[in-house]
Amino acid sequence: MKWTGLNELREKYLSFFESKGHLRLPSFSLIPKDDNSLLLINSGMAPMKKYFTGEVTPPRRRVTTCQKCIRTGDIENVGITDRHGTFFEMLGNFSFGDYFKHEATAWAWEFCTRALELPVEKLWVTIYRDDDEAFDIWTKEVGVDPARIVRLGKEDNFWEHGSGPCGPCSEIYFDRGEKYGCGKPTCGVGCDCDRYVEFWNVVFSQFNSDGKGHYPPMEHPNIDTGMGLERLACIMQNVDNLFLVDTVQNIMKHVCRLSGVKYGEDPKKDISLRVITDHIRGAAFMIGDGVMPSNEGRGYVLRRLLRRAARHGRLLGLRGAFLYQVADTVIHENENAYPELAEKRDMITKLIRVEEESFAKTIDQGLQLLNGYVDETLRAGRKVFPGADAFRLSDTYGFPIDLTKEIVAERGLTVDEREFDRRMREQRERARAARGNAGADAWAGENSLLDGVPETEFLGYETMQAEAKVLAVLKDGERVESATAGDDVAVVLDRTPFYGEGGGQVGDTGSLESDGAVLKVTGTTKNHAKNYLHRASVRAGTIRTGETVRAAVDEERRRAVMRNHTAAHLLQAALRKVLGTHVEQAGQLVDEKRVRFDFTHFAAMTGEELRNVERTVNRVVLSAVPVESREMPIEEAKKLGAVALFGEKYGKVVRVVSAGDFSKEFCGGTHVGNTAQIGLFKIVSESSAAAGVRRIEAVTGTNVLALLDGAQKEIAQAAEALKLNSPADLARKAGQTTAELKEKDREIESLNARLAAVRVENLLGTAKDAGGVKVVTAKVEGVEPAALRVMCDKVLERSQNCVAVIAGVNGGKANIAACAGKDARAKGAHAGKIVRQVAALAGGGGGGRPESAMAGAKDLSRLDGALAAVEKIVADMVK
Repeated sequence: MKWTGLNELREKYLSFFESKGHLRLPSFSLIPKDDNSLLLINSGMAPMKKYFTGEVTPPRRRVTTCQKCIRTGDIENVGITDRHGTFFEMLGNFSFGDYFKHEATAWAWEFCTRALELPVEKLWVTIYRDDDEAFDIWTKEVGVDPARIVRLGKEDNFWEHGSGPCGPCSEIYFDRGEKYGCGKPTCGVGCDCDRYVEFWNVVFSQFNSDGKGHYPPMEHPNIDTGMGLERLACIMQNVDNLFLVDTVQNIMKHVCRLSGVKYGEDPKKDISLRVITDHIRGAAFMIGDGVMPSNEGRGYVLRRLLRRAARHGRLLGLRGAFLYQVADTVIHENENAYPELAEKRDMITKLIRVEEESFAKTIDQGLQLLNGYVDETLRAGRKVFPGADAFRLSDTYGFPIDLTKEIVAERGLTVDEREFDRRMREQRERARAARGNAGADAWAGENSLLDGVPETEFLGYETMQAEAKVLAVLKDGERVESATAGDDVAVVLDRTPFYGEGGGQVGDTGSLESDGAVLKVTGTTKNHAKNYLHRASVRAGTIRTGETVRAAVDEERRRAVMRNHTAAHLLQAALRKVLGTHVEQAGQLVDEKRVRFDFTHFAAMTGEELRNVERTVNRVVLSAVPVESREMPIEEAKKLGAVALFGEKYGKVVRVVSAGDFSKEFCGGTHVGNTAQIGLFKIVSESSAAAGVRRIEAVTGTNVLALLDGAQKEIAQAAEALKLNSPADLARKAGQTTAELKEKDREIESLNARLAAVRVENLLGTAKDAGGVKVVTAKVEGVEPAALRVMCDKVLERSQNCVAVIAGVNGGKANIAACAGKDARAKGAHAGKIVRQVAALAGGGGGGRPESAMAGAKDLSRLDGALAAVEKIVADMVK
């Protein structure tokens, strides 16, 4: 068993199960998809529940993941102890009706004892008390000593959550030794002390509970394995808690550097360090997945984490915004496994800084007021903090109620939450009344206004014009009998050719005309009762309930939408052929201008992959393949191989849209009758949409012509700017200009080298001695990073027993270059470590090799002080 870093452990686990035929999926977003039962993803299996229930077909029957998770049920204990945390990663290997107990146990033991080399004498296994099958497999097949297997009851080793799939589980424990034990004679596996750590839990989902005590066996049992990555890292790194794990510790060290506080010296300050470290991890990942701070739902969780962390920063003496700086370290420590963090670095740090600064404007005054309220409560001999005061702090100073509860609890008080909730309800009611029914809120309550209105018959698959009867007119949040010119309304018809927005396809636009009225339809939606709402403005006359109208869809726009929707189907089929069947639709938008298609994939597509996809789609387009739509039982559709939308719920009868044998999908949208009607298909861009989700935007038909026209215009403008007679010479001229610029760059580099040599002569004259090593520091204005490196090289040409740290300030930013000569390195000097410490003192970061390194500094006001510290940093390093 050797020390293993957290990032290495993650990769080791996923690679191991890939070797066992598992598909490695990227972590799902922390925001649950089509699951209202969860605020945030809190376990490895949570985003795959529909795979287990059979509602959705998994991309492969064997899957392995490392899932980002957030749990906030005991947030008030985070920091108070070193055992609690809100953010964690859960390793998992899953079988959806494929392998079962034999393989799951054998692979678990193989990974633990061979891949990780955990000593067998330190491992224990628990099973459900009645699971003799698991006992036999563990002992007779895997080879575990029967004396090291413990049977536990239903509370510990049987996974069940209401009705549905359930079953016994088996866990692997690691014995940390007697010094972690409680000393009781009964101390053993399952004890509440810290000696025996459960780190591997495999659930054998083999029963289907009816919730009434009956457990019939499942036809295809599943495997759900969960293992906390941080907990495993604690074992492999021989540390006591998650805050001492390498990547987490690096985040805490950043907080320590900013605050000047050392972990382990003051129990109260340790609490604050743990709170900040944990909460900034969770906050960075949540923002990376699209959670925005707000006063409700998951946005409130994010705001609560940030404000609790900000308050503990105050307790450490940190003034102003600082969390955004620590978020940089969170990103750095995790970006290899979660590249979306690096891609969204600017957004994450900016959003955190804005939230910090917003709270900072009121936190000091709010804390002063809160302490005054607490003093008043205590002087009055009361133990309950008034709900009215808690509401005032929330309403005026932005103090989340949970933060107020935590602070007053430190003084021995509880909050009158009933009074607080009453005042919050009153505030919401006042706000609702103030908004009235104007604007977008005019449509609130539409469903109740349409009670009893029959569902609308959709005619749009066959026609784009029809006569229909007006069933209801909604205006300003009310159901009315008529509306006149100038009114904005929603009109419900008994039948309509207008497509209602859904499935990623925009709603139709067009017109409604009666004998006495003309309406312009700007959009169409539908509700759960299948009432189609035509959003329209009355241009002339009066529209009345009960009269007949001529409904006409904007045909040119609809046909463009149809081209794009069919193209989206062809695109998905092409992606699955080129990239693999792991590709699943993760979202789409098709309108009259473009196709925007989101899909599951683990990496950016290469240029060749994009060209292959584009060629594949256009081959089908130019082959003039008929496009057919048929309704059929869902089981028949599945047998045909029709692709279902990931996470979508379907009824017993579904509509399948097919383009020959090339593409078959469940779809309720409108499509062309033949692929040739698409014209041409052109990919415009490919980018990241979210963690493990890529996005392609493309155009079809006349929009391809518009794209070509735009490109030709830009080419012509570029040729004119370069004073060319013909755009055909553009490539030659661009190459020539590039060569000329490179030559000028070489001249500039040569001049920089001469200038550096002159500057170095002056710098060496100011060198100081630090433990027998020469130390040169300088700050120069208007110098690029390349020139800084040249200056460092010149220093080392003159002396190998030298360390140089040179900062260049340019345009409000600073770069720091460091170098250490061969003789200086032999004495212990390390340029990468030196520059990292110096940059940190100026609010930046960086590093590099022992001989040379670069970093950036964010706080220019602290740059001089950082350079002044170089001499001591080097002296400490070469002792």
